[in-house]
Amino acid sequence: MKNKLLVSCGILAPLLYIAMNVFIPGRFPGYSTVTQTISEISAWNAPTRTLWLWWAGGYVLLTAAFGIGIIRSASGNWILYIAGYFVLIYAAFNIYWPPMHLRGAGTSFSDKLHITWAIITILLMMLIMVFTMAALGRSFRIYTLITFLVFIVFGTLTFIEAPGIPQNLPTPRIGIWERINVGAFMLWTIVFSVSLLKKQAALSTAGEKS
Repeated sequence: MKNKLLVSCGILAPLLYIAMNVFIPGRFPGYSTVTQTISEISAWNAPTRTLWLWWAGGYVLLTAAFGIGIIRSASGNWILYIAGYFVLIYAAFNIYWPPMHLRGAGTSFSDKLHITWAIITILLMMLIMVFTMAALGRSFRIYTLITFLVFIVFGTLTFIEAPGIPQNLPTPRIGIWERINVGAFMLWTIVFSVSLLKKQAALSTAGEKS
């Protein structure tokens, strides 16, 4: 039961992050989920920075619990075992993000670090997906490859518009592109968690029959 609760955190963490993106932007006067990035919600001097950080702490804790659940569920599957540790690394890396500045402030050292954090986070997401894809069934592998395709397409669209942020130039769809990317990973995490819970249930049933 304890391990089931840990793996279920792979459902709770994405749902919390989605809730953050639904409710917190409304407390930022003038913020647009269409034309602005998620990172701008927690930028220096943003009115929502403190609130975002509190909620983000919950996301990190739930993600870490999920990573522990994956490791405990590995049952000799070393690929899944490694995936669990990558989830823990991803959670640890998300404890602190160097904040970006609000639009039009130029590119500071903190902004450059923020971009670096974003790149590393995306790489960790992809590593998690690669290892879990190898550990689970064919249908899940196909779904993961589709998620990869979403990452490439909408990540590129986000990258194209991103240079306009420091100069406060128009970024007409950057919020949509980025949220599709993030949403794809959150949905993938939920599907992964559910798949792992089903696998646990099947193994438990098989053990009882034997």
